[in-house]
Amino acid sequence: MKVLHLGKFDTLGGIERHVKALATGLKAADNVVVNLVSNDTTATDRHDYYGYLTVRAACWGTPFSLALSPTLPALARELHRDYRFDIVHLHFPDPLGQLAAMALPGPVRRVITWHSDIVKQRWALSTYAPFLRSFVRNAGALIGATPQHFSTSTQIPAGNPQQIREVIPYGFDPASLAPSKESRRKRDELLSRSSKRPLIFAVGRHVYYKGFDVLIRALRDVDADLIIGGRGPLTGALMQLTRDLGLECRVEFAGFIADPVLLAYYEACDVFCMPSVERSEQFGLVQLEAMYCSKPVVATRLGTGVEYVAIDGETGLLVPPKDVSALANALCTLLADNALRVRMGAAGKRRVEEVFSVEQMVRKTVSVYHRVLSSGQTTVGTG
Repeated sequence: MKVLHLGKFDTLGGIERHVKALATGLKAADNVVVNLVSNDTTATDRHDYYGYLTVRAACWGTPFSLALSPTLPALARELHRDYRFDIVHLHFPDPLGQLAAMALPGPVRRVITWHSDIVKQRWALSTYAPFLRSFVRNAGALIGATPQHFSTSTQIPAGNPQQIREVIPYGFDPASLAPSKESRRKRDELLSRSSKRPLIFAVGRHVYYKGFDVLIRALRDVDADLIIGGRGPLTGALMQLTRDLGLECRVEFAGFIADPVLLAYYEACDVFCMPSVERSEQFGLVQLEAMYCSKPVVATRLGTGVEYVAIDGETGLLVPPKDVSALANALCTLLADNALRVRMGAAGKRRVEEVFSVEQMVRKTVSVYHRVLSSGQTTVGTG
């Protein structure tokens, strides 16, 4: 099959990492895969660093998390002339990706992975919602990573009778955390820290729904050090909060952590924490990474797929979002009990291996593609 992914960006967050793992798996299964995304510069370019073609459309900023890449629809049509795609696979929410897909001819079948409801930009939802519902309703298939993606969404419309709806858990690729000399050196450096306090690790984009400010406040009641990886628009504010609370000596902002050394942080930490505070956090791929490294996870009960990934009391502990005291208590509970951390860490690794493999994700996605292509449905495009 020939598949065009509309993957939003190249390598930034969880959606992008999911698209990379899926596209790599599809290419390995002898499918033709192209990933069309927005660039982080005002130039259009292309690369095959990951083994498949990635085309990056010029971008003039990302106001309200929406990439301003006006050439995306034209690039989609140009790529279709070259490849004659069978499937266009979108990753929602993504209004610009929707426009690009609508620029393709009707015979190109649409598959949508629903990653999250629109949460922050609700002011724009009333205008966009009718177009969103119509487009989603007429897609050949809708995929959610967990049952909660369907059961708790307020924005997924009732599907047409022919639409395929499938739960396909995100796949974790162990190769993404393969050990190396560089990771071992970094791990040893982290383990030799002079404070000898337990270590908590958190990583992600520094945006409103990640809840890193709650974690920093909780640290006042936890005798541990904290490393926060990643960066984003709130990095400066988080650093200032750390200074205001007098925690500079216990909180390290590691910045962007390259894949070759990411393993070191998971191996060195005692507990991994994902303190997200809004329903924008629908899954949390970083949970899979920590669990694969046999680390217990402290996360939040958001009523989303987060609770499908980490099982409360089995692979970690879940607490109410924005509850500083509950978060601190959960961290203290795990840090005080080595046997509990080991037991939960082992359970987490088993769960990743049994439920969240790349192989199952690719196999089930290919099955959905075949079912869509054989269903006889048609879509409406502008091409």
